[in-house]
Amino acid sequence: MLDNLRNRIVGTLAKLQKVNRLSNDVVDETLRQVRRALLEADVALPVTKSFVEQVRKRVTVGEQVSSGTTPQQAMTVHIFEELTEMLGSSSEPLNLDQDPAVILVCGLQGMGKTTTAGKLALKLKSEQRKRVLLVGADVYRPAAIQQLKTLAYQADVVFLATSLSSPVEIVAASIEYAKKYSLDCVIVDTAGRLHIDDEMMSELKSVHRVSGASETLFVVDAMVGQDAVTSAAAFNELLPLTGVVVTKMDGDARGGALLSVRHITGKPVKFIGVGEDLDALEQFHPDRIASRILGMGDVKSLVEKVTRRKESDQKLKSMEEKFRRGHRLNLEDYRDQIMMSQQMGGIANLAKHMPMIDRVSSDKLNAVEIESRRDIAIINSMTKKERTHPAIIRGTRVKRIAAGSGVEPRYVSQLLRKFQKLERMSRKMGRGAQGKKMRNIQEMMQGFPR
Repeated sequence: MLDNLRNRIVGTLAKLQKVNRLSNDVVDETLRQVRRALLEADVALPVTKSFVEQVRKRVTVGEQVSSGTTPQQAMTVHIFEELTEMLGSSSEPLNLDQDPAVILVCGLQGMGKTTTAGKLALKLKSEQRKRVLLVGADVYRPAAIQQLKTLAYQADVVFLATSLSSPVEIVAASIEYAKKYSLDCVIVDTAGRLHIDDEMMSELKSVHRVSGASETLFVVDAMVGQDAVTSAAAFNELLPLTGVVVTKMDGDARGGALLSVRHITGKPVKFIGVGEDLDALEQFHPDRIASRILGMGDVKSLVEKVTRRKESDQKLKSMEEKFRRGHRLNLEDYRDQIMMSQQMGGIANLAKHMPMIDRVSSDKLNAVEIESRRDIAIINSMTKKERTHPAIIRGTRVKRIAAGSGVEPRYVSQLLRKFQKLERMSRKMGRGAQGKKMRNIQEMMQGFPR
């Protein structure tokens, strides 16, 4: 996410390591490089100008090491604070006070509206225990309603099938249905067009009026760049938008849409799409994104993601119980650990949240992913006894497992050595280590910007 922008800004700040004083020349050159990085990331020119001007106001020319803060640290803090301000200062939750709460999802065609509606339904159901109704009001795009029906099934939320052909009638009937069966939220997927036109906006206004939506979310594709921000501004003039969802942030997006949309529209970014999976929708936290851009990672989001998995994953609870009791881990435990990291998006995705680790090259991270998949294949080729008693694996067993998993015998031996090291480490930590570990994490988290 925002890799190019992060690398440019982190590289610019790194040049300040040997500077003892923030002179006018140093500040000018640093901000010139930051300005160039933002423009190359497709951030709108007015937004870039405003950002640079505000950072300059924060800087005290002449700040020295003797003040307790290095020039690099001081400039990093100034840029972090202004990035956070530009992105919206704080996270803004959905307004769900209505009964039922109606969320209208709108935008141009191809921006990811339908998928976002499905992701949002799953998020509200799993995290806020809401009873959700997904409504397909896009009667123009072929298979749009069928796609939404499939997403509703995957998210395990209600989908109302209807023979009505008017989007206004569909929405009205769906709200009545939600009231009748005491559903909490109605998420309406509206039709999009390839461009903004009078017919589209007239229909959308009618749908909005009938729905009485408490939230009107505009969906933009981060890959589109400044065109996305332009269309968001146009929609905002015609509809009472309450927020924006930026999709495909896991791709090669330069970041311009995300960094510009709040400044241009005055509306907060409420969610970002970070993958194709149904659970790949994150609540937007300006300070966490600013941390990522400055190469400080996003440990908060990572901890939340892992915590959500822990709450629902019995295998992880079983492993933790073994760990606390000092029992030996086996290769089935090891395989389950790898598979759980893959369920959270894989090593590469987790690394993006970690300070310093997120700078590891994609080639190295991909190599780790390949090795992880190979390890799973090797373990799956073992017998139950071999997985629970790895010490018996030698000689002919190694050759048989290698043949069964389609790898060379050296990879089986490599996996066994790696597991032995992990198993020794887990025994050393022993009983009570988890509690100390969690206290350390909590103490570390207190130091992160909130």
